[in-house]
Amino acid sequence: MRILLATAASLALAGGFHGAAMAQNTTDSVTTQDHLEGANYFELESTLPFKAPDFDAISEDDYMPAFEKAMAIQKGEIQRIIDNPEPPTFENTIVALEKSGRMLGRVSAVFFHLTGTNTTDALDEINTEISPVLAAHSDSITLNPALFARVKAVYDNRAAMSMTPEDAKLLEDTYEGMVHAGAMLTDAERERVKEINTELSTVTTEFAQTARAAMADQPVFFDTREELAGLSEADISSAAELAEEAGQPGKFAIALQNTTQQPLLPSMENRAAREKLFMASYHRADGTTDIDTRELVAKIVELRAEKAALFGKPDWASYTMYDRMVESPQAALDFMGQMVPALAETQRREAGVLNEKIAEDGGNFEVQPWDWYRYSNQIKAERYQVDDDKVMQYFQLDKVLEDGVFYAANKLYGLTFEKRDDLPTYHPDVWVYTVKDRDGSELGLFYFDPFQRPSKRGGAWMSNFVDQSDLWNEKPVIYNVLNIPKAPAGEPQLVSFDWVETAFHEFGHALHGFFADQTYPSLSGTATARDFVEYPSQVNEMWATYPEVLQHYAKHYKTGETIPTELVDKIKASSKFNQGYDFGEVLEAALLDMKWHALSKDEAAAIDTPEKVTAYADRSLSELGLEVALVPPRYRTTYFNHIFSGPTGYSAGYYSYLWTQMLDRDSRAWFLQNGGLTRENGDHYRETVLSQGGTQDYGEMYRNFAGRDPDVKYMLIALGLAEEEPGTPEQTAEGTSDGKLPAKTVDGDAPIAN
Repeated sequence: MRILLATAASLALAGGFHGAAMAQNTTDSVTTQDHLEGANYFELESTLPFKAPDFDAISEDDYMPAFEKAMAIQKGEIQRIIDNPEPPTFENTIVALEKSGRMLGRVSAVFFHLTGTNTTDALDEINTEISPVLAAHSDSITLNPALFARVKAVYDNRAAMSMTPEDAKLLEDTYEGMVHAGAMLTDAERERVKEINTELSTVTTEFAQTARAAMADQPVFFDTREELAGLSEADISSAAELAEEAGQPGKFAIALQNTTQQPLLPSMENRAAREKLFMASYHRADGTTDIDTRELVAKIVELRAEKAALFGKPDWASYTMYDRMVESPQAALDFMGQMVPALAETQRREAGVLNEKIAEDGGNFEVQPWDWYRYSNQIKAERYQVDDDKVMQYFQLDKVLEDGVFYAANKLYGLTFEKRDDLPTYHPDVWVYTVKDRDGSELGLFYFDPFQRPSKRGGAWMSNFVDQSDLWNEKPVIYNVLNIPKAPAGEPQLVSFDWVETAFHEFGHALHGFFADQTYPSLSGTATARDFVEYPSQVNEMWATYPEVLQHYAKHYKTGETIPTELVDKIKASSKFNQGYDFGEVLEAALLDMKWHALSKDEAAAIDTPEKVTAYADRSLSELGLEVALVPPRYRTTYFNHIFSGPTGYSAGYYSYLWTQMLDRDSRAWFLQNGGLTRENGDHYRETVLSQGGTQDYGEMYRNFAGRDPDVKYMLIALGLAEEEPGTPEQTAEGTSDGKLPAKTVDGDAPIAN
């Protein structure tokens, strides 16, 4: 049923995954494999391997006609279900519904991928136009009383039916999804829900585009080279090129990244320049410039709270968490709240250490957010002798992917990878691989899009062009998107260790998709709850620093020398330092998300001006008991794409990164207790978790894997918020102990999916 709920914004979300089972594997009545002269590309299935999109055959003029025809086809399919004279059955109603909309899925999968990775003005205009239309189309299905009557008849008769567990889950999800959409509301309430959904689709699309413009269209300019002292020659050259492209030759420009903190700040020696860059990031889209998302935020929050009230729910968080592993807003708040006291103490202690370092260096000021990472990195370098620039020399991108990420997948799951240059891509920087399973059979197709560009939104994420599905005998076509600054021509493409972890993380999502073994696309692969989907990707990060894997890929780009063990030990030892900021900014963002979505209808309506949006956000943060003036949230309200891009997105769900980290840390302990990087462990994890999609209760799935409920202690120890116990598996030589929140590397902003 999730396929019918996918709209423009949910497809464009980010997060790091394809989330709402994006409609791409539904069906239409066209089955021929040969493209006809003059036909719209999307009318027919692709003839490329695995039905991958033929980007060379697609033009921007195809999209609107394709959307219009695809919606018309699906409307006809739905009407045939309703008009069927036979009594409702699982096959003629539930499966027929699952099969509807195949062409719509094809065009949606390609279009919303491009609006996130390589957009143009024309695509943005189409997105603005089509988003509310798609929302209305989705509502015409999920809120159709005649269709729901047939679904309900099947659901009410389920006890007398013979179904597989997956059949039963599809029926349950279809029924509950339609109820959640409003199928049991009054006629007047359903009409208002339709209006709200259309408005939300429009305003959240506008938020996403405006927030991207505040990042991509507003680089920070500097007049002199001296202001950029401390940056590498490559960074300074890139800044000069960007300024010239922006029409200001002779100056220097730094493009903003999606998070509040900016990656170049630690290297910048000029404190005024650091402050300028940070403040430009911090004040994005808050009215400081002519780009302002605050009215959009007010409208989104008001509409969501009103919609929740129509369902009798006190707030949006209570409404939207109906299908989560964490069952209520209070449970999520309790989970996060237990960490606040220790975190607040850590923030104050670390700030004191940084102020001592500043004083030692002759500074006559106290640490501010734009200073934090510069001095924390210096302390880490002194304590642990970790030089980030030297560390990067061991991480060349192609080796990270092929000799690291792929190598770990081979050792754990028996996968092999074949690079291919015969398939069209949407950008020259995209790499493509055929993925082969442990028996040598073809498992799917993998696209890797690693580099930052102005036409791409920030963050990193995974999604599908084609979902695995036995219903259609289709294998997955999956992509990973990153935002690594591209090295100048002729220079080696080195990456920071954060980007190394990101590559492992996003491929963890890909594994979740490749190992899908479901009949129905709505339940396939990463079509799981928001607070479960990040878990497998975070677990995959552990192999980035596993000794056997590191020794295979972490080699000096000039000498070929393997990264020294002592340097790896220093990286691990240093990782727990600075958790006051690393963990704090994410927890603050998660709590801010809940604050916005715990508002009642009347409370949300009262926040009706840009000034009130700012005041509420500031007040919400100040009430947390954390040092928010020194450690701002990872995203401020005005550019918090996870929660305001898309009618639902990660709203009331950003806590998921923390919850799944708890599952991740407990799983790492299990792997290490059972021998680490072995095929036996990999096959067990594949069988119990990665192949299950959304077909099981998540608690049951986890217990099938670990043989127990998850224990939060491993997460607290990794973050330095609890004392290490003797013999704790994650602290052994084979452990990862990176202590860094995986959300640091998955912001899809989304996914969509930091």
